[in-house]
Amino acid sequence: MNASMTTAIEVREQDRLAVSPTELPDDTPDRGSGRRLLANALRILAIDAVEAANSGHPGMPMGMADIAEALWRRHLRHNPTDPGWPDRDRFVLSNGHGSMLLYALLHLTGYDLPMEELRRFRQLGSRTPGHPEYGVTPGVETTTGPLGQGLANAIGMALAERLLGAEFNRPGHRIVDHRTFCFVGDGCLMEGISHEACSLAGTLGLEKLVVFYDDNGISIDGPVAGWFTDDTAQRFEAYGWRVIRRVDGHDAYALDAAIDEALTPCGKPTLICCRTVIGYGSPNRAGSAEAHGAPLGSAEVAATRAALGWTGPPFEIAEEVYAGWDARRRGAAAQADWQARFDSYADAHPQAAAEFLRRMRGDLPESFANSADAWIGAVTARAEAMATRKASQQAIGALTGLLPELLGGSGDLTGSTLTDWRGSGGRHLHYGVREFAMAAVMNGMALHGGFLPFGGTFLAFSDYARNALRLSALMGLRVVHVFTHDGIGLGEDGPTHQPVEHAASLRLIPNLDVWRPCDALETAVAWRMAVERSGGPTALLLSRQSLPAQGTGRAGTDRARDVAHGGYVLADDGRPDVVLIATGSEVSIAMEARLLLANRGIAARVISMPCCEVFDRQDPSWRRAVLPDGIPRLAVEAGATGLWRATVGLAGDVVGLDRYGESAPAADLYRHFGITGDAVADRAQRLCVPLS
Repeated sequence: MNASMTTAIEVREQDRLAVSPTELPDDTPDRGSGRRLLANALRILAIDAVEAANSGHPGMPMGMADIAEALWRRHLRHNPTDPGWPDRDRFVLSNGHGSMLLYALLHLTGYDLPMEELRRFRQLGSRTPGHPEYGVTPGVETTTGPLGQGLANAIGMALAERLLGAEFNRPGHRIVDHRTFCFVGDGCLMEGISHEACSLAGTLGLEKLVVFYDDNGISIDGPVAGWFTDDTAQRFEAYGWRVIRRVDGHDAYALDAAIDEALTPCGKPTLICCRTVIGYGSPNRAGSAEAHGAPLGSAEVAATRAALGWTGPPFEIAEEVYAGWDARRRGAAAQADWQARFDSYADAHPQAAAEFLRRMRGDLPESFANSADAWIGAVTARAEAMATRKASQQAIGALTGLLPELLGGSGDLTGSTLTDWRGSGGRHLHYGVREFAMAAVMNGMALHGGFLPFGGTFLAFSDYARNALRLSALMGLRVVHVFTHDGIGLGEDGPTHQPVEHAASLRLIPNLDVWRPCDALETAVAWRMAVERSGGPTALLLSRQSLPAQGTGRAGTDRARDVAHGGYVLADDGRPDVVLIATGSEVSIAMEARLLLANRGIAARVISMPCCEVFDRQDPSWRRAVLPDGIPRLAVEAGATGLWRATVGLAGDVVGLDRYGESAPAADLYRHFGITGDAVADRAQRLCVPLS
């Protein structure tokens, strides 16, 4: 054993297992010439790809290669020729910086990921980006890289499996019966989301979830003993997990035994603590932070190949290695067995089978459009004044009757966000005060398939969940975020709970549709648009206070269809002198200002703009008809004004709030901050009649 590896091992706790490339027993052909050779193929591909890209993270793939070999070749049920097989096991690489481990696994086991793509690791347009990206690489179940989120996604997948099985399995027919496996590192477990999500997983008893902890004691800054000394095993036991301790992460047979134990039912999720050496196989970098996030360099690559006994040139794999890894025949057989069982299920339960397939495809029911039209029509006819959070609750009640896949919950604010509904049963989830985990778990459920998840909290707390919202938008997932208490109208709770910058900041996230409806009808349309949207998430910003119904809109128009354009003319008097653009609670203020301006001889058009993103996607002719050029514009929203100033342009102004709120009744706050009909009318008049 070389000196650097000895040092790396000795700095770990006393029961650290001493491992090196040359010290594992080789008393069976499978252990030495077989399984170790196959694991080394993962190591070599990782270092070759990182070297070719001149960037990347070779240390984790080298350290976790033996764990990957044990799981992927002996236990993981998957079919490389059909990555979307519904009953496959899910695999999540939460420590996504080690992406080359996953790409090597996908390539070797037979997925549509040719060697040329590994050669193009981290290059523009390749299917092997620096971190795994859902929808880019076949077999990648979720986008990972921001540490800890993959772990929370995996928890969402395991939860979806259990709920879907409870709904569709029948006596003698188990068509939903798979597991979720996840790799994590020290960084994942340092992130706060790991506490939120793993605490929830333990409470829920997700026994089909197995997490492998790469306990190598190294992060990018060096040995973690200076900043991460948690007793991880006790921490997870306190969550209610089964913990399998001190497994030699470089002994394939010890790993097999640990996985066998993890697959034994116990009513708990399982954490397998695998003791590994980062950069395993590198004579001079193993066990050090130098192996973490940089190429080894040509000299060290050559030394590593020699230490591992690997004689082939870069990116060349022997046929015997390919044969040892190829999972296509085994995967096809597993899927064929499932298909036979599913066919038997379909014969016995044809409606349930058809519904299962529909939901896994993500299609809406054929009857949905007509049913939704009837529901929207009833909302239009009622024209009731109410808080939009209450209107949202009514929408949820209607939609859950039409969409059995709609599954919702709240971050310990059910009675405030109104995300429950009559007869919700097991379709309502209590996430506790875990906004980040809630959002990431919803992402995992959407990725698994079969569910359309939504979750609620206060808009001011969207900050906690922001990175999960970003990844949801990046992956194009259909999830719905219900953010209530959307402005100073929440009143006495004060500035800590009054969102000011939040609407604007959410609108900056690409591919996130942000709806801020002004009444029950706009709320109903926003919900419909959210569940019909297939290419990304939706955020609904909803009021605590009651808002008036805005009637039917302009004469001769179908207001519900207008709302679906994201922005539309709510009221005007012919060719306007000024255009008032408002959202949510402030639409009624703009309508009041319009009447005041009319008394002053000024014609105002009121534009309700519930969703800027949807409006921006409309045909230019619609946008020009709603917002004609050459007419002064005044935007009204009780929040940060920066984005609106860019929208209204030079010939415009904004009534908003570029400071934090106060604790007081809502009406007092609107007067205090000058967001009233009178104030809006005065500002609009100045736009029309410049002061001398």
